Amino acid sequence: MAEKSFDVVILGGGPGGYVAAIRASQLGLKTAVVEREHLGGICLNWGCIPTKALLRTSEIRHMLDRLDEFGLSCGEVKFDLAKIVKRSRQVSGKLSKGVGFLLKKHKVTVIDGEGRLVGGGKLAVTKDGKEIAALKAKHIIVATGARARELPGLEADGELVWTYKEAMVPKAMPKSLLVVGSGAIGMEFASFYSDMGAQVTVVELLPRVLPVEDEEISALAEKQFKKQDMEIFTGATVQSLKKKGKNAISAAIQTADGKTEQRDFDRAILAVGITGNVENIGLEESAVVVDRGHIKTGPWMETDAPGIYAIGDVTGPPWLAHKAMHEGVLCVEKIAGVEGVHALDTGNVPGCTYCRPQIASVGLSEAAALEKGHQVRVGRFPFMGNGKAIALGEPEGLIKTVFDAKTGELLGAHMIGAEVTELIQGYTIAKTMECTEAELMQTIFPHPTLSEMMHESILDAYDRVLHI
Repeated sequence: MAEKSFDVVILGGGPGGYVAAIRASQLGLKTAVVEREHLGGICLNWGCIPTKALLRTSEIRHMLDRLDEFGLSCGEVKFDLAKIVKRSRQVSGKLSKGVGFLLKKHKVTVIDGEGRLVGGGKLAVTKDGKEIAALKAKHIIVATGARARELPGLEADGELVWTYKEAMVPKAMPKSLLVVGSGAIGMEFASFYSDMGAQVTVVELLPRVLPVEDEEISALAEKQFKKQDMEIFTGATVQSLKKKGKNAISAAIQTADGKTEQRDFDRAILAVGITGNVENIGLEESAVVVDRGHIKTGPWMETDAPGIYAIGDVTGPPWLAHKAMHEGVLCVEKIAGVEGVHALDTGNVPGCTYCRPQIASVGLSEAAALEKGHQVRVGRFPFMGNGKAIALGEPEGLIKTVFDAKTGELLGAHMIGAEVTELIQGYTIAKTMECTEAELMQTIFPHPTLSEMMHESILDAYDRVLHI
């Protein structure tokens, strides 16, 4: 089999991989992508995009229940679950085809198969057990992503106990649902199923839901979830999941007080984290270091093996699609010798959770800032003080900003409420540009908008708040 040579070969066509390939091509590098399943990866096919399509449906469903508040009325609201799932898959499929078009446009070679590092800058590609290509490249980027993590005794069976994949294509709406884990994935599914009529119970090992978020935001979120009739157990564990007949499971839940409750549910979703796809790709025969299921990298995404790099969810946290894309760009720009490339500052990576209410953040929480020795000034502004939020019928929420008291550096921003996932980019830009409180206070925010609350929160940190 003739060996094909490239400047860059990328193993994996997810968000990090395909963006790295496009940028590499733009920089004049002969580039190939090896993808075993779907271009766009988990994010586009089974994660970020299709879940947002589902959540849009549940958002509309929730708004229909509130029509009377807006002076509207209609008949009984019904839904067709098969059509809801079909729309989600169509959205995903359309975007996956779009990725293929973009790679073709940029003259990136796409190889459908499973790649394996074989040393010496070489990759063997197989399909259905047969070798279909032999590739060689000076630079190989591993972008194989990650998969759902399972815990002993809590394994998914695809029928009664789901991972995110099964949760996105339900054949019937469960009347009762157990969600194990209250991170972004867990709470997004909890929110979707709750708004579609399921009775949802969430179990979280740590003392609070959404544990990576600012503690004040987590507390407000839990209050809102309970107001929506979700049952929340924090500081709790699911000790076992057992089938109870053909259509139910029995869960043993150890609560924070040490007592064990036996509860029955129609279905359960496991959302207890991810582990990198590091197996069967040849890492064992290389100098690449794998730590707790993820590849260890340096500031330019380089591994300990010369010529091998890694980006995205197969590396360290935060495990976010936009972080993977950014890593892909900076990795190939460094390879190409582009001047002025900056290493990734994870403190400038925003996080978004698209549950109801939405949550978004960037930078340090108040507690983390204090732990790092900062003297802080903290500003807050509630949605109930904002005209646009009230007009939208969304008066529940909070914008919180954390500054260094000595320098005015913006250390972090934390939001909960309607459309905050669209607002957080303002704070991300400010952090990236190293804006101080003075520059942010002098910035004019349009009225009436939700973004005004960002300005008011900044003003509040310096005792200058105007509208509350």
